[in-house]
Amino acid sequence: MHTSIAPNLSLVDMVLPDQCNHHGTLFGGAALAMLDKLAFILGSKAMRSPLVTAAVHRLQFHAPAQAGWLTDCVGHIHHIGRRSVTIDAHLYTENLLTGQRVLCLSGQFVMAASNHPSPTAPVHDEYDGDVRVAEIVFPGHANHRGILHGGPAMEWIAKAGFAAATRHARKSLVMAASKEVSFVAPARVGEIVEIVARVTGIGKTSLTVTAEMDAEMPETGERRRCTTASLVFVAIDELGRPMPLHAIERHD
Repeated sequence: MHTSIAPNLSLVDMVLPDQCNHHGTLFGGAALAMLDKLAFILGSKAMRSPLVTAAVHRLQFHAPAQAGWLTDCVGHIHHIGRRSVTIDAHLYTENLLTGQRVLCLSGQFVMAASNHPSPTAPVHDEYDGDVRVAEIVFPGHANHRGILHGGPAMEWIAKAGFAAATRHARKSLVMAASKEVSFVAPARVGEIVEIVARVTGIGKTSLTVTAEMDAEMPETGERRRCTTASLVFVAIDELGRPMPLHAIERHD
C-alpha cells in the first residue's frame, strides 16, 4: 500500500559549531542522525509501534550545510507495510538572514517494527508554517525518576523560538527575556517532544514568540501539553547594539 507522496512532517534544527567538521560545515554523521530522527518520529506516528532503523537507501549528499544555518528535515511516507514503513527524507538548510535555501542530503529510510504493529492508516500531518522542533527524551535528558529535566526543555524551546523569530525577521536576533514559562506536565524517557513556535507579537524593538511543547508516547499516540513559554527577541547590529524593527512586516 502506498500513501500519497505529500509532505507529512517538517522538523527544524540549527547547525551548531560542535556538529561541524574542520571546514565549518555540518559533519555527515550529524546530518544523517537528523534524518534518522525524522524517520523515527514520522514512522512511529504511522506504525504506533517501537521501531528500529532497518535500512537506508539512495543516500546522497548534495551540498554542505554551513554553521549557523537552520536545518529543515522534511519527510514523506512512501510505503507502509505490515511490519515496516519506508520514508523519503530530505535535509534542507536555510540562511535565516537571507532566506536562501539549499538541499543538502536526501535518502530513503526503512523503519521496522520490533513487535507486531497495530493497524495503521495514512498520516495526514501537514506543515502549517510554524517552526517545529522535535526531540526524543533519552536517559541523559532526565532525572532519576525518568522525567525530562527543565534545562533541556528550555534549551529546545529557546532553539525553536530563535528559529521562528529569525526566520520571520531575517535579522540577527538574541533572546532578551522570557515573559513566562509554565511547566504543566512531565515528559518522560522514551517519549517524543515536539515544540511549536510562532511569532505572536511585533513591537518597535522586539519580537514576541509563543512556544508550546507537547510530549507523545510513540506506541500509543497518547499526547499531552507539557510546557508553554513566551519569549522576547531583539535585533542587534554588528556591534551587538539593539536595532529598531520598524522594517519588519508579518508574513502570516
